[in-house]
Amino acid sequence: MPDGTRDAIETLHAMLDAAGSIVAFTGAGISTESGVPDFRSAGSPWMVNKPIPFEAFVKSREARAEAWRRKFAMDDHYAGAAPNAGHRALARLVGQGRAPAIITQNIDGLHQASGVPDDRVIELHGNGTYATCLGCGRRHELAEIRPAFEATGEPPDCAACGGPVKSATISFGQAMPQDKMIRAQQLALEAELFLVVGSSLVVYPAATLPVIAKRQEATLIIVNREPTELDAIADLVVRAEIGAALGPLAG
Repeated sequence: MPDGTRDAIETLHAMLDAAGSIVAFTGAGISTESGVPDFRSAGSPWMVNKPIPFEAFVKSREARAEAWRRKFAMDDHYAGAAPNAGHRALARLVGQGRAPAIITQNIDGLHQASGVPDDRVIELHGNGTYATCLGCGRRHELAEIRPAFEATGEPPDCAACGGPVKSATISFGQAMPQDKMIRAQQLALEAELFLVVGSSLVVYPAATLPVIAKRQEATLIIVNREPTELDAIADLVVRAEIGAALGPLAG
């Protein structure tokens, strides 16, 4: 590891130790180290199994069937993915009471799997580990949906109201969850230290959150392997693998 990177990691740990309230904001980069493919990398399986836009999903039963086929194909790509040192480090901050919540763009449920209570994870783009009915909001489990879908090829309908059942992720063209965005914005306003982990910060409105925090004079730290558009306003940029940067904090 280059000396500059090692120094930046040491500074990161010192700044985290000194902070009373830390809000973590995570993107795909924290989960790629667990084997979960991100959306934009060359050769990503997401390019073969692109999510179906929300409008098409709602209008067409055939589109819903294709969406579920692609959903299960992607699930197979990262079946067995487990939380890594980065997830565990953030879970420890939450467990210590130093981080009120984790805001995430990820849909893989790995923050919860690392031990963070579900109500302390703010999922801006939903969750791909279960499904919901678009009609009545009832939760449906993938373990029940998949065998029936693979046997018939028919997309699932809700047993309660007959509405279409969709993975509980936010699709292109689907409204963001306003309650979660409001909560995330409030945390950004209140943060003493805002820690970006593994996000390219190109997806809006989520990428506005570090800017909101910085405007309130929070310390802004960005840990990411690649440059981001907000590096220039950050108090510290750590260009390193997330596990290497945060792993020592996992205990």
